[in-house]
Amino acid sequence: MAKIFVYDVYNDALEVFDRGENDPMPYAYGNTMLVREFRGSSRSNVLWTTNAAMEAWNATRRTYGAPIPFRYAFKRIWEGGHGRQSQHYAGVSFDVGQALSQTQRNRIWNIANDLGVWVYVEPQYLTPTWVHFDKRYGAPACSAGYPTLRQGSRGVYVLILQDALNALGYSTQTLDGIFGGNTRSALVAYQRENGLSADGIVGCGTWTRIVNEVVGIGLTPTVIDP
Repeated sequence: MAKIFVYDVYNDALEVFDRGENDPMPYAYGNTMLVREFRGSSRSNVLWTTNAAMEAWNATRRTYGAPIPFRYAFKRIWEGGHGRQSQHYAGVSFDVGQALSQTQRNRIWNIANDLGVWVYVEPQYLTPTWVHFDKRYGAPACSAGYPTLRQGSRGVYVLILQDALNALGYSTQTLDGIFGGNTRSALVAYQRENGLSADGIVGCGTWTRIVNEVVGIGLTPTVIDP
């Protein structure tokens, strides 16, 4: 059984679902995306995504009109497997079509690109044997990557921040996607001990330092699972 956080990007609200491995993901229509498929190689019992990412998937899947197999979707940041500020850690990114022919992948890429429902569809020359698309949100703090966060922020990027801080031993007391006082205190402690401006704001410098330390370090004793 997995606990799944879904961030409603339209109403700035977080929903929580309990789903079995063979149940469909929340907001994914029919059985076009099962929990175990979204999980991929992640071993986490806690997963997260957004309703907007699921809606983009639904539009793409309906237009394609056939199953779209995929191999990589969600990972927690300490599990690694992707880049420093990968949207896979936010649960809004999908690498699909590895088991399909090049003709089929070309069609999926064209659909994803032409529909305009994804924020980023990776150029085909960068993904010759799969198709990558993601539904990131917010203006990135760096040239690419995660948005600036501060107290009051909510969503999947707050979940990444909390997860990273906890893994590094700076306890946020919870993993809930809400940037409250405990998360700010953990962040300020991290900033002070790492020579950063202790302003309680996660901008480019803080994001860069945190992700460089935490990506792929593995499960630590201080990781929180709600």
